[in-house]
Amino acid sequence: MIKIDNLVVSYGGIEALKDISLEVPSGKIVTLVGANGAGKSTTLKSIVGLVKPKSGSISYEGTDLTKLSTEKMVEKGIALVPEGRRVFADLTVLENLKIGAYSRKDRKEISEDLENVYSLFPRLKERSWQLAGTLSGGEQQMLAIGRALMSRPKLIMMDEPSLGLAPIIVKELFGIIKKINEEGTTVLLIEQNANAALKIADIGYIMETGKITLKGSGADLLNNDEVKKAYLGESVK
Repeated sequence: MIKIDNLVVSYGGIEALKDISLEVPSGKIVTLVGANGAGKSTTLKSIVGLVKPKSGSISYEGTDLTKLSTEKMVEKGIALVPEGRRVFADLTVLENLKIGAYSRKDRKEISEDLENVYSLFPRLKERSWQLAGTLSGGEQQMLAIGRALMSRPKLIMMDEPSLGLAPIIVKELFGIIKKINEEGTTVLLIEQNANAALKIADIGYIMETGKITLKGSGADLLNNDEVKKAYLGESVK
């Protein structure tokens, strides 16, 4: 679905991404894990066109993503859940969700998708008339994901969805992300929380200082001694 080949990104002469390559196959959960500053968000910004690569290619179903506008990306079935949620604080939960469907015309389908979002996140239905800015951090993250789903994406990309959330909320949220994937949506997950991300990932990439250093199934990487020591806080004998 997404294919990145030999991507290089530079900021002021310093290479933030150093010849990275990765793939996001259709129907899978793929996670890109690394510490803060590893280059994860730069990778995502390159995919959505916020950063221009120095060299390399980024394609989505054979289309050069670097030449598509945000509107065209939405039309092609790509949705983004940005870091920090970025909900519209002065609008209600329902109004935020409807904004996610702004490019769509079929009112019946929109209503059906709204009910689907509410079934995934019952708390959003209970708070549909509440201002988004008054929700808890976890509820705002649920709203950001729900808003993205309202565009009926084939691919949803999430940037640090666990950021600032309590462990119990992270567990609940990642269970829902798994369910979203099981219902047919491909997921690209950018995360510092390696344990939570790799537990649900089909494929994982470990990133350090702008390079992909490890690749494997989520289960294999969870059992990898290097990953255990560097990202899971486990001692390795």
